[in-house]
Amino acid sequence: MARTPSPLPSAHRRIRGFEATSGLLKDQIRKVGEQRGFAVARLLTHWTEIAGEDMARVTRPVKVGYGREGMGASLTLLTTGPNAPIVEMQKEKLREKVNAIYGYAAISRILITQTAATGFAEGQAEFTTKPIEPPAPDPAILAEVARTAAPIQNDDLRQALERLGQNVLNRRKSKEG
Repeated sequence: MARTPSPLPSAHRRIRGFEATSGLLKDQIRKVGEQRGFAVARLLTHWTEIAGEDMARVTRPVKVGYGREGMGASLTLLTTGPNAPIVEMQKEKLREKVNAIYGYAAISRILITQTAATGFAEGQAEFTTKPIEPPAPDPAILAEVARTAAPIQNDDLRQALERLGQNVLNRRKSKEG
């Protein structure tokens, strides 16, 4: 009986060569993580509560990826250039907060990027900032406005005119100064 030669391996398989075990298990690891309550959407929807208001103001989670590093995932955060060093110094504490929410080591490392992983057009950062508080009104302006509006009998009208007068006088003062 003549032996038939086995077919040659496909070119696709020969080019790929050896494959890392983590690549073979990536989908299974993701499924197990999702079953244990780890969902990327939770990071996005509750980012302020997880990271804290100060950190959420300057960062945004953009990607959770499973790489070759092991069982934990990598969290990629988007931040602006001036805030990157501050976030870098606090990323270990942030990783602990994220893992505390999930109850296990869901995130093994945090990567910081200053552009979104999806590209420049989609990666325009929209971080919330503290509202700018208007400066305290000048007492001289307040006195002048109160004196001018004093003869008005209707309280609502007088208060509206006082606000209008403050705005007009403050605007003049800022243009002159």
